[in-house]
Amino acid sequence: MAPKVAKRRAGGSTNVTSIFDQTQIREFKEAFTVIDQNRDGFISKDDLKDTFAVMGCINVKNEELEAMLKESSGPINFTSFLTMFGEKLKGAHPEDVITSAFKVLDPENTGTIKKEMLEELLLTQCDRFSNEEIKNLWTAFPPDVAGNVDYKNISYIITHGEDKNE
Repeated sequence: MAPKVAKRRAGGSTNVTSIFDQTQIREFKEAFTVIDQNRDGFISKDDLKDTFAVMGCINVKNEELEAMLKESSGPINFTSFLTMFGEKLKGAHPEDVITSAFKVLDPENTGTIKKEMLEELLLTQCDRFSNEEIKNLWTAFPPDVAGNVDYKNISYIITHGEDKNE
């Protein structure tokens, strides 16, 4: 075990599956499967573009998609996907991690996302919400009059347990 620790401290690679527990790995696998639209085992520019389109973001620039793909040193299979998340999450504060996840749905960086888009994703993707859970979500985090949801507030409450506006 000592060599593994020494290697990790020296900045060498680690076994990516040791970073996450089995539940997290299953959740990442679900996310990977959702993004891998053509089901070839790799995330491509077309997969990213299709995923954004499903979320209602149809004007994502090719440069942005290419920049996302360049974050990996090679083709993005599930192992490299996990590795990328492990590197991104290492030392990250939970609130920042949650906010960053929401920011994917907010390409214009407004701090809000449309209620309809979030509801659609929560009802149809990965670990799906029930109608009761959606009702509870909107009771806890009501959208504004324009139908926008303040995801920064949601991130804060999830990690701190109280409304930052109170």
